Amino acid sequence: MLTILGFAMIATFLVLIMTKKMSPIAALVLIPALFCVAVGQGAQLGDYVIEGVGKLAPTAAMLMFAIVYFGVMIDVGLFDPIVRGILRFCKADPMRVVVGTAVLAAIVSLDGDGSTTFMITVSAMYPLYKRLGMSLVVMTGVAATANGVMNTLPWGGPTARAATALKLDAADIFVPMIPALAVGLLFVFALAYVLGRRERKRIGYLSLDEALVPQAESETVLVGAGGNGVGTGAKGGKGGKAGKGANGATGAASGGELPEAAGTGADEEAGGGFQGLDPNRATLRPKLYWFNAGLTVVLLAAMIMELLPIPVLFLLGAALALTVNFPNMGEQKARIAAHADNVLNVSGMVFAAAVFTGVLTGTGMVKHMADWLVGAIPEGMGPHMALVTGVLSLPLTYFMSNDGFYFGVLPVLAEAGAAHGVSPLEIARASLVGQALHMSSPLVPAVYVLVGMAKVEFGDHTRFTVKWAALTSLVVLAAGILFGII
Repeated sequence: MLTILGFAMIATFLVLIMTKKMSPIAALVLIPALFCVAVGQGAQLGDYVIEGVGKLAPTAAMLMFAIVYFGVMIDVGLFDPIVRGILRFCKADPMRVVVGTAVLAAIVSLDGDGSTTFMITVSAMYPLYKRLGMSLVVMTGVAATANGVMNTLPWGGPTARAATALKLDAADIFVPMIPALAVGLLFVFALAYVLGRRERKRIGYLSLDEALVPQAESETVLVGAGGNGVGTGAKGGKGGKAGKGANGATGAASGGELPEAAGTGADEEAGGGFQGLDPNRATLRPKLYWFNAGLTVVLLAAMIMELLPIPVLFLLGAALALTVNFPNMGEQKARIAAHADNVLNVSGMVFAAAVFTGVLTGTGMVKHMADWLVGAIPEGMGPHMALVTGVLSLPLTYFMSNDGFYFGVLPVLAEAGAAHGVSPLEIARASLVGQALHMSSPLVPAVYVLVGMAKVEFGDHTRFTVKWAALTSLVVLAAGILFGII
């Protein structure tokens, strides 16, 4: 019964947020609360929630101060040269912008932290997507998938968890997987190229001068979101005009699949669009550029070296950045207020996710779901447990936390494989292939940073990204089998 209710709870949650019947925060809180009562454990709901909140509180704190820190860095102009450099390299070509997004996300992912990766990537690329009228779900989808592949780095988390759970050396797991992961990353770049070509066909080109000069009236305006409205596209410059799509979304080439292509002119004026390239904003601190760059490098290096817990590092970094760049108390309050919306949105969703994970774990649903899936494996598949593990890693790491999968399910799969002569190393490597999909799971706090900063609905991101992320994971699995790694 718990198995059925567990799958029903997850399915209900996904359907409600993808159809936009409920907001993610409301769904993350109310759906598990109702199912907790349904399984007869309503009296324990408070304990489950408090336990979940306790586990995620450090993550929420880290995200709150990290958003403030990187928000201040955007305000003072740290990323302006990066944005301008990428724009000039991309030549206002949507295809190059999408590929650039994948490359940037992959490079920044080397720090091993998804939240930081998304903050930096969105900070640099968001103004370009807004100005060119490009689909923001393309940005979030490509960034999340690229980060998911790179998340398998030994210091990223999953590899270390697999090594710990199976008592193996992390290097023995990761190093042989490099060729397969490289194929997966190349596939992400190829996917970015295809999606970029589709965006280019939809909106055409802008000249470099046109792209650098804010023109609110040429932004895409979506009328009647989700209804019968018509999306009028931005002028495409040399390449022609954007297509018109039904149901309130632009995208002739994509059949309206890419929602929320860009904001309105009012959104631009509110500071949500081209602000990252505004050379006249009052918050710029050009004389402190190298201080801010050095502070960011030191902060990321300290995070990789684990000198202090990540929440503490970002707390100190945010306080130092505010004090040095805005010594006036009023200016500090203004900067904090300017980023309060993002902070509240992201931290709120993290704490709401604590309800979901707390109930899922506390009621025993996760354990029963995992046991059922493992038990459903046919006896004849025993010699192919590595392949089975790779396939199962997609849904299990999407619907479960990495801790739950690697410490709860992986040892069972490894034991079943060992009974048929399958090496635990192969099982461990196969368990990594689902990470491309995992990074878009509603149980991953970093994804709320991504969609929050990009101003994309979580349901839109999920609907667009899941299929491409799952395909990327299967490509990694196929490459691993082809190279004899799995």
